[in-house]
Amino acid sequence: MRRGITVAAIAGVLALTATACGGDSGSGGDSSGKKAAEDPQSVSGSITWWDTSNEAEGPTYDKLIAAFQAEYPKIKVNRTSVSFDQAEQKFKTAAQSGKGAPDVIRTDVGWSAGFANLGYLQPLDGTPALEGAEDFLPGPLSTAKWNNETVGVPQVTDTLALLYNKKIFKEAGIAAPPATWDEFIAAAKTIKKKTGVTGTQLNPEGYFSLPFLHGEGADMLDVDGKKITVNSAEGVRAMETALKLAGSDVALKPATTDGYVAAQTSFKAGEVAMILNGPWSVSDSYAGKAFKDKDNLGIANVPGGSAGKAGAPIGGHNYSVYRGSKNKDASYLFVKFMASKKSQELTAKEINTLPTRKSAYTAEVTADPAKKAFQQALTVARPRPVIPGVGDLFVAFDQHYVKILRGDVSPKDGLDALAKEWNSKLLKDYTTTG
Repeated sequence: MRRGITVAAIAGVLALTATACGGDSGSGGDSSGKKAAEDPQSVSGSITWWDTSNEAEGPTYDKLIAAFQAEYPKIKVNRTSVSFDQAEQKFKTAAQSGKGAPDVIRTDVGWSAGFANLGYLQPLDGTPALEGAEDFLPGPLSTAKWNNETVGVPQVTDTLALLYNKKIFKEAGIAAPPATWDEFIAAAKTIKKKTGVTGTQLNPEGYFSLPFLHGEGADMLDVDGKKITVNSAEGVRAMETALKLAGSDVALKPATTDGYVAAQTSFKAGEVAMILNGPWSVSDSYAGKAFKDKDNLGIANVPGGSAGKAGAPIGGHNYSVYRGSKNKDASYLFVKFMASKKSQELTAKEINTLPTRKSAYTAEVTADPAKKAFQQALTVARPRPVIPGVGDLFVAFDQHYVKILRGDVSPKDGLDALAKEWNSKLLKDYTTTG
């Protein structure tokens, strides 16, 4: 049994002999994947997949499931749509009790470490689920590892990039998107002066502050050293840059509620020239009046900081197999199929997801300029700290980042308070900076 497992998790693992909701036959307790690898057509039974994606994407996944069942006619897949905001706790509850958990779940990359630490995810190294692992982009694959085991297979990935209005840039006489935050501020001033359009609007969520941190060579944590580093000197310098922007006359004030919606609405209406956002926002931007002409949407890497570095966070989702599944062979085959080059290419074209396999960035996929631009953005992206409960860190981060951007506290005081809260409530075994 792996280190870090809690008493509650032990109880959950002991209960894994109870029936998972999908497994009615198949590999039973065999987790090797040998049968699936050597004689896949003999694998039979049913599995349940909890799909946490937007239900509008359901028809594409149903199409893939139909193709999978045609290839493996003895396996029945039950796709269950589970609300993303409820799925994490719902899975924990089901896995701990050993009743009602799915065979396969679509996990946010921030959930994987927590689920694995509790003993709920099946290690996939050496199984057909992880076939062709060398083809996965290193960043997304790193989000699926815990304690030197691979507990997920990257489904889709995302990151942040600089989105900008090409028409406004042309009117302001700016030939290229800014490559540093200093250039970003200078561009915003030029745009305001020459066009009257506001340069930007910041999203006051902690996740969207990470490009500022990474640009200074800083990060939230040093996981290996078990140290909170968000309030390092470099971290403070990063927040000073964000505050400089938020408090300037070339940026709309960040909204303290629904900050994401406010910034995106301003951008697609043409009220601001630049924002940070991800590939999920592209379709929504095209629906705005500023980007009825899709060619007007520019996408570039996030700007770099004074340390000469640029880096955005890596997000996305993984496929994971429940450790208590009664049909692991069928689960491995399903994950292998859904994460294949062919499947990723289809979802990229039909629902605009960003592939995690290098080979899925085909000429047809990258003919879409947005996907090609975000593929480039991934080259400077960095994983968030891989620890259990990383999502809880961002709940506190959001609150303190808002206070910094409003000017209620200085960047140093705000980050020191954040580090203290993380240390006292969430990361008691970590040391702090300063």
